[in-house]
Amino acid sequence: MRIALTVNGERQEIDVEPRLLLVHLLRDHLGRTGTHIGCDTSNCGACTILLDGDAVKSCTLLAVQADGCAITTIEGLASGSQMHPVQEAFWDNHGLQCGFCTPGMIMAAVALLDRTPRPSEEEIKRGLEGNLCRCTGYVNIIRSVQAAAEALDRSGSVPAA
Repeated sequence: MRIALTVNGERQEIDVEPRLLLVHLLRDHLGRTGTHIGCDTSNCGACTILLDGDAVKSCTLLAVQADGCAITTIEGLASGSQMHPVQEAFWDNHGLQCGFCTPGMIMAAVALLDRTPRPSEEEIKRGLEGNLCRCTGYVNIIRSVQAAAEALDRSGSVPAA
């Protein structure tokens, strides 16, 4: 089946098997390996991407379901060598340890800040639900999202990719 989608601003047309998961299309066919496969059951959130601006777990969608959609992966957030403010905040506030969950956490945080530019701590926790980290204890992840919200507020930027 032939599908067309936009990935990180680049239009793609590709033939896929109807049963191909979106995460495998991104990683294996389009080389977007920043989107991680963690559990294959949608529990961990490592595969989180933005689909038409909404955070979704790419292991729960078939590639054909993304036909006509705009996808942003972790690779699509930076502008050249300039990191996205959420990426910078995770770096500056040590919001990662092993880094495996980080792309999914960052994508969920970008979607959260797009919907809720000044989230409370409770809203951050709810916004990151479904994204699991086995290393950090979440304190620095929450701090990172708070710092990103402040940076975006100061700059007047729109957080979405």
